[in-house]
Amino acid sequence: MESVVSNFGQLCGKEKQQEEERHLRANDRPFNLSYHYANNAIRTSKYNIFTFLPLNLFEQFRRLANAYFLFLFILQLIPQISSLSWFTTAVPLILVLAITAVKDANDDINRHKSDNQVNNRKVDVLIDGVLRSEKWMNVQVGDIIKLENNQFVTADLLLLSSSEPLNLVYIETAELDGETNLKVKQALTITGEMGDNIDALAGFTGEVRCEPPNNRLDKYKGTLTLNGQTYALDNDKVLLRGCTLRNTEWCFGLVIFGGPDTKLMQNSGKTTFKRTSIDHLMNVLVLCIFGFLGAMCSILAIGNAIWEVREGSVFTAFLPREQGVNAALSSFLSFWSYVIILNTVVPISLYVSVEIIRLGNSFYIDWDRKMYYPKNDTPAQARTTTLNEELGQIKYIFSDKTGTLTQNIMTFNKCSINGKAYGELLDFSGQRVEITDKTERVDFSWNHMADPKFIFHDHSLMETVRDGNPEAQAFFRLLALCHTVMPEEKKEGELYYQAQSPDEGALVTAARNFGFAFRSRTPETITVMEMGKRVTYELLAVLDFNNVRKRMSVIVCSPEGKLTLYCKGADTIIYERLHPSCNKLMEVTTGHLNEYAGDGLRTLVLAYKDLDKGYMEEWKQRHHEASTVMEGREERLDELYEEIEKDLVLLGATAVEDKLQDGVPQTIEQLAKADMKIWVLTGDKQETAENIGYSCNMLREEMKDVFVVAANTADGVKEELQNARRKMCPEAAEEPSVNKSRAGLFWLQITETLQDEKVDGEYGLVINGHSLAFALEENLQLELLRTACMCQTVICCRVTPLQKAQVVQLVKKYKQAVTLAIGDGANDVSMIKAAHIGVGISGQEGMQAVLSSDFSFAQFRYLQRLLLVHGRWSYLRMCKFLRYFFYKNFTFTFVHFWYAFFCGFSAQTVYDEWFITMYNLVYTALPVLGMSLFDQDVNDRWSFQYPQLYAPGQLNLYFNKKAFVRCMIHSCYSSLIVLFIPWAAMRDTVRDDGKDIADYQSFALLAQTCLLVVVNIQLCLDTHYWTAVNQFFVWGSLAAYFAITFTMYSNGMFFIFTSSFPFVGTARNSLNQPNVWLTLFLTTLLCIVPVVAFRFILIQLRPTINDKVRHKLRKEALPAPAPRRPPARRISTRRSGYAFSHSQGFGNLVTSRRFLLKRPLKSRSLLFTQTDSPLAQNQPQHYRTIAEEPEESQSP
Repeated sequence: MESVVSNFGQLCGKEKQQEEERHLRANDRPFNLSYHYANNAIRTSKYNIFTFLPLNLFEQFRRLANAYFLFLFILQLIPQISSLSWFTTAVPLILVLAITAVKDANDDINRHKSDNQVNNRKVDVLIDGVLRSEKWMNVQVGDIIKLENNQFVTADLLLLSSSEPLNLVYIETAELDGETNLKVKQALTITGEMGDNIDALAGFTGEVRCEPPNNRLDKYKGTLTLNGQTYALDNDKVLLRGCTLRNTEWCFGLVIFGGPDTKLMQNSGKTTFKRTSIDHLMNVLVLCIFGFLGAMCSILAIGNAIWEVREGSVFTAFLPREQGVNAALSSFLSFWSYVIILNTVVPISLYVSVEIIRLGNSFYIDWDRKMYYPKNDTPAQARTTTLNEELGQIKYIFSDKTGTLTQNIMTFNKCSINGKAYGELLDFSGQRVEITDKTERVDFSWNHMADPKFIFHDHSLMETVRDGNPEAQAFFRLLALCHTVMPEEKKEGELYYQAQSPDEGALVTAARNFGFAFRSRTPETITVMEMGKRVTYELLAVLDFNNVRKRMSVIVCSPEGKLTLYCKGADTIIYERLHPSCNKLMEVTTGHLNEYAGDGLRTLVLAYKDLDKGYMEEWKQRHHEASTVMEGREERLDELYEEIEKDLVLLGATAVEDKLQDGVPQTIEQLAKADMKIWVLTGDKQETAENIGYSCNMLREEMKDVFVVAANTADGVKEELQNARRKMCPEAAEEPSVNKSRAGLFWLQITETLQDEKVDGEYGLVINGHSLAFALEENLQLELLRTACMCQTVICCRVTPLQKAQVVQLVKKYKQAVTLAIGDGANDVSMIKAAHIGVGISGQEGMQAVLSSDFSFAQFRYLQRLLLVHGRWSYLRMCKFLRYFFYKNFTFTFVHFWYAFFCGFSAQTVYDEWFITMYNLVYTALPVLGMSLFDQDVNDRWSFQYPQLYAPGQLNLYFNKKAFVRCMIHSCYSSLIVLFIPWAAMRDTVRDDGKDIADYQSFALLAQTCLLVVVNIQLCLDTHYWTAVNQFFVWGSLAAYFAITFTMYSNGMFFIFTSSFPFVGTARNSLNQPNVWLTLFLTTLLCIVPVVAFRFILIQLRPTINDKVRHKLRKEALPAPAPRRPPARRISTRRSGYAFSHSQGFGNLVTSRRFLLKRPLKSRSLLFTQTDSPLAQNQPQHYRTIAEEPEESQSP
């Protein structure tokens, strides 16, 4: 469709030239409009009011069957060949097109509404020297706009100035990369001097030259020319659309890219028309059926020609031919007549029924109370109604991490202080007790500065601290002092923490609750409320964190003049720097760390060192010299840090939980049992992603190996991938085995399939973003896929939104498997669009993912119900429906084919015309719909109990080309019975009164009655799950048949519409004869008994997993819901590292002498205004409100 739109654009002369460089001037709309840059309006919809009809009809007629029915309709308008009325095809075709068009229009109207909602947001724009409130869609490139705290960034902006010192702004990029920790951006000093001076901003005429629109989130290159001077621009000076301004009162920015040109929209991928694998198979089958139909019609046309030559001349005496019609022309016309008569091999009602079944199964998802999330009042939603059955065929799941697997909530769970573990509850026998919502919490009411939302359950820790234990107090003193958290006082008595990493927020909050509340800081001091008493420490140095050091330290001087270095970091790093006297304590603490890591917690080790005053003076002098040199500064500082951070005294360790969503490990375990492979694609750091991998049982200790690919060159990545593959499968060939085959309509599409390779044992693969960029190049992508597919779990870290889509497309291209992508942020939109099925989680990262998804719900755990229950049932029902539908229609049509040999190939119908019209629309429509909407092989509990039931869908066993051929063979057999048993039984039969019964009309009535009874009993055999609705539809349809037949064959109807109802009296004269009912019984028996016998033998010799489970459930009671069991304790030898979302450079910021130089303070809106618990609100827990405390000491 995109090519059609593109061609249309070229015809109109509107083809957009490729942009090579962006050139814009601030506050000069005419100059910028001359370049025809896109404005800030976005469009995710597919149609508008003018293009809807042509594009939608074009899309619908791409479905081969619709094009076929249009052709059939044209044929029926030709009187010489049409034996059926034109409206028998026209009405159903228009109905199908209309129903589908209305559904597509409704879907697109919803997209328009969501677009309008975003486009009509308001923002302050500087126009003609005045700030005006404008809609987002009216913002143009080159405009200067003002953003305020907690506002979404309108477009991609060059930051000009802000309310914060050093022209800083804090932004949250959750919608771009999934991270909720704050990022810092900084404006140029030359523009920052304008502040919020409207006159200065209105007079700003800087010109920007930069790269054209692209999808690289981490790079930006450009220059700003102002007053003849040129200044370099990079990514640190740009705010991207999709970010949220945090903890910054206001800022001004210059619009560089708008709407579709923004990096967010460039990463979102194209909206594609998704069709299921069954749809694609149906197109191929319909093509095969057309070929088969053509063959049947050709055979009958040849038969007609032979009959006309040999026998036809005998009949011309009383049935003269029309003028100019000879045997050849008669044969040609009979070909087209049979095309019309035999068209029921692909009835239009098939597509109507398919849409109804999909719609019904979509409603089941919408109505499912077990997928409703009451906390947010969020039900599950099937946003697309055409993909349900594909939910039962998923092989690969691609999941985001932040907000999808996790809740974005960090909690201080456990700690080890001086060799004693805290945070676990044990019963009288020493067994671990599971902590639930009902478990008694520690009462912090003694501490007026405690956060009421902080939860801890181990009372012994509080008692230890309050009893004055020096190690415990030193432990929490370290947490209150060693960090880069910045406090902010919004109004008198309220304090907020700006935690640059969520880990730090959790640790500082824990210290506050246990009596060591971080109160305020200046560049030289840190003030802490220690057990109610205000203590101010002199801050002598901050030894900042970086990825190599994996630790941070502060050197402080207490009011008593005691100098202390406090250090926290990764255990492996701290252990190397401990004093030998700590060896015994280190062993005990290591045991605790292994337990914490086994529980998937993020751990840190804490240590301190008392310093000599003279040494410290000398060290500070060297530190000052090192920090001011121009060359080798980093190396000299590292040497100094190494020198002072040694012979540390171990205090203990902390364990912070990156809270998983409820039920994530159990869901992943269930999906793995169903043989689905789960790949995590996250923008987070490698260590964080690994932690979550272990927490939710994707990575396990019992795995033979977890490979990490982190090379920085293409050759390095190739070598690491090959080494991993050779270790997993030493005997595998060096070159990948790719099978090429033809598929698709007319077999024009060439598919490449990478063969699966067997691996002994389970492995995991972790690959970094920069390595993934090399691995996705054409010469390496097969090596990546080959290695990754050998692993049970794959985790890709630091990936961009576009890379997520590329990974999905790689699997789609070479594995020919059905893929599902699930995420909750704008950074997941591209992979949601790329996968066969996109699932959006309506979380706290906005609604972008939901708006682009096919299905949505509130919690990751609902995915197992969506796939294992709804998906499996939908696939099962659709396959049963198609098998049965083709069976009943081929049986119906084959009877016509055999009958042609008895009627001189004259295209006479074997049934009454009214029966032909109503067979699919009335007599057989509702029973098959009843089965297709309500049938289930086993209920939802058994589906969860045996996830292996899902496997046949992945292998596409229930409906494929073989199943279709079996349907045709079965239909062929049934049609022979339905035609020849009544024919043989009735040809020489007489009535009770001796009159002949074997006229055409009586035979037609008997044949059609036999057909209807046989297909209904076949339906009963196929139905596993009977409801009152099914019973009503089956028996009601048979009753309706007899009622309608007796009515239409009555004298009254004949007298009113003589030409339309010629079968007068046939029903009452035939159906009162015992031999007619005996023939009906015999025909039914001969059709059904072989089927029952065949199925019985098959179940005995080759039972499927479904047969085994259904046999088991007859003997056993319904399984109880899975009990909520405490997670098994795992002892792990791997441990987390230091606060992984932390960034280098914050140490310099907090010791900067300018960071407290505030502009006049205006009232600011609260960062988080809700009063409910952050857990219920799904919000981060690391910003707390505490009350101001008086100076005097407070007794504990």
